[in-house]
Amino acid sequence: MGVVDRITGADSRREAGDGALPLALSLVTLGVADLARASAFYEAMGMVRRDRATTGVAFYQADGHRQPGAGGVVLALYPRHELAADAGVIPGRAGSFGGIALACNRPSRAEVDATLSKAVAAGGRALRPAQETFWGGYSGYVADPDGFPWEVAYNPGFALDAEGRVVLPE
Repeated sequence: MGVVDRITGADSRREAGDGALPLALSLVTLGVADLARASAFYEAMGMVRRDRATTGVAFYQADGHRQPGAGGVVLALYPRHELAADAGVIPGRAGSFGGIALACNRPSRAEVDATLSKAVAAGGRALRPAQETFWGGYSGYVADPDGFPWEVAYNPGFALDAEGRVVLPE
């Protein structure tokens, strides 16, 4: 079991008729230096914290306005040194590039600009201003208080459903 399974007591190992479920991204855990500061940032960005009874970690339903328990991706914030220990790795320097970028798609260029501004006002750090992209969209980058880069993008090739989730073309 992973760190979150041990914390919540959940056992995510379920089998379908022909074996294990296919691989699916269900949770992203960010190792953070200051849990309260990181939580304040994500709440200022509009995420709603769930499962407040669990201490030492913060959970957010990370797929927009979906109701708790409705599935989708969960964002977890967990102390960086504890996450490294749980994974059996040596923690890297906070704020250095870890080979991953999180992303948030928006329905327009104006929404990209507004989201980037909101993130900076909430304590994020501008990394790259929004600009036209080679793939026909518009995007910019901001780092959260722990240096995790977020791309905020408008992509005319990826439609958004009524809840703001990306719908990939066939």
